[in-house]
Amino acid sequence: MSKFQKSILLIISLTVMVTMAQAQLPKVSSGTIRRIVNFPSRYVQPRNVDIWVPAGYDPKVRKYAVLYMQDGQMLFDSTVTWNKQEWMVDETLGELMMRKQIRDAIVVGIWNTVTYRHAEYFPQKAIPNIPKEYLTELMPLIRNKPLADDYLRFLVGELKPWVDSNYATLPDQRNTFIAGSSMGGLISLYAVCEYPTVFHGAACLSTHWTGTFDNKNNPIPAALQQYLKTHLPKQADHKFYFDRGTVTLDSLYKPHQDAVDAIFQGAGYSILNYNTKEFAGEDHSERSWARRFYVPAMFLLSGK
Repeated sequence: MSKFQKSILLIISLTVMVTMAQAQLPKVSSGTIRRIVNFPSRYVQPRNVDIWVPAGYDPKVRKYAVLYMQDGQMLFDSTVTWNKQEWMVDETLGELMMRKQIRDAIVVGIWNTVTYRHAEYFPQKAIPNIPKEYLTELMPLIRNKPLADDYLRFLVGELKPWVDSNYATLPDQRNTFIAGSSMGGLISLYAVCEYPTVFHGAACLSTHWTGTFDNKNNPIPAALQQYLKTHLPKQADHKFYFDRGTVTLDSLYKPHQDAVDAIFQGAGYSILNYNTKEFAGEDHSERSWARRFYVPAMFLLSGK
């Protein structure tokens, strides 16, 4: 077992151990949070959903864009997360809105279910592109049960309609965004490709192109690239942000991100609707993502 695999197993074990601690409602420095406990679904396991609205939220005065974010239990309050880290979403977006640098927006933080996180976040339609002999590496990670398509059915067909019915949202495609990191970056990309009329843009931080935890003889990045070549939506109607650090897991990503950049460029994407960045010295952690979250936030949410 590689060092990366041992690290991931430790992370999963710690996450399970602190599930009870995560039940506490996050404290935020800006705006307010409402939690929907065990949001029901016909497609996937119920999970908590944390909905953040900015300071001054007033449904009678204005409507808001919506940013759906993966790993919702890690976004707002480090005192209730397993590793004592957070994205600082409320601080970052609150400050940007106060300065009028981004449009008014709410955040829908969708908790992962720990056990089925890999299964729900791995782009399902890329699996047929993976050689059968390598599936023995991937299938245990996704519990032999790909769930990404069902997860997106839950998000698009159940969660989004509920959010739009209960909050003052701008429900159209140009005001609906999605974001995540690592595997959450993969599913955010996949969401826009599968539902291009629902989502206008995606922010994919430290996107886990390897699927597993090694580059050696790994066909998963090529399988994902093959999917992208046939499923990218029209560049005129969408925005995509990708980034990576250079240490820990992020050190694996450069050749794959370079290949993905070429695919997007070949499809006509430009700096107006496609942004890819490297952050030297940054690692694969919420602390790193928090330091640069303002970059994708401004890229996706600036303008009208």
